[in-house]
Amino acid sequence: MNLSQRILEALPQTQCTRCGYPDCSAYANAIASSQANINQCPPGGQEGIRRLSHITGLPETPLNADFGTEGPRSIAWIDEQWCIGCTLCIPECPTDAIIGSNKQMHTIIEEECTGCERCLAVCPVDCIHLENTTGQATGWDAWSKELALNARQRYEQQTLRHANLAKNASTQDKKSSLKQSAVQAALERAELRQQVKR
Repeated sequence: MNLSQRILEALPQTQCTRCGYPDCSAYANAIASSQANINQCPPGGQEGIRRLSHITGLPETPLNADFGTEGPRSIAWIDEQWCIGCTLCIPECPTDAIIGSNKQMHTIIEEECTGCERCLAVCPVDCIHLENTTGQATGWDAWSKELALNARQRYEQQTLRHANLAKNASTQDKKSSLKQSAVQAALERAELRQQVKR
């Protein structure tokens, strides 16, 4: 296992982007290539920094407050009386924990929510709230290896699905473009034949 992979395994997999990177994998790559410090992950907390220090050989430092503070694990919940079914939160969820459809009430699958808070910012009616699920436990005391593994697997599945959808859309666009080009070429040939006949 290379350094980046070992670092990734030590992260809580919330995919919250608080570290300044789009996901835990990008943050792990940045640490491995000396582009990021090991103290930028609030969900991992001080224990996470300790783990990263052990893996990288870098000195353990306090969590950089510019990226947030260590706190208990929370999960999001939706006040269903206020949800307008806008669907803005659904693509924002890194683990597909939000279900619902356009103009229908949404809900969150508690077991799949990482508490990343990404859905909070996009909700236009502020109907999404956080609930502390671990009391005083913070950082890695509030997480388990099983939670991290599940969150990572769900995120990777979602990422793969989105990549396949984008690839299919690109293929459809190319086919459509080829059809349009063929039709345009046929029209130009027909126009040319008409001009020759005149």
